[in-house]
Amino acid sequence: MDETEISEDQDLAERLQALDALRMEHRHLDSEITAQQMTGVTDMLKIQRMKKLKLVLKDKIRVLEDDLTPDIIA
Repeated sequence: MDETEISEDQDLAERLQALDALRMEHRHLDSEITAQQMTGVTDMLKIQRMKKLKLVLKDKIRVLEDDLTPDIIA
């Protein structure tokens, strides 16, 4: 295994780790939004900010997934 392959493996591992972290944060926000809405005493501005952040995270997840998925031309 040469240095290029090692570097590529490390890059892949870092991207997968980043993807997992983004997914976890996205799930956490979803749970927090649901909990806020169920309490009845809701701060709509806070919920809107969390929803916006959740969408940003979803976009980042999609970009990382696209980068990690090879293009297959059929």
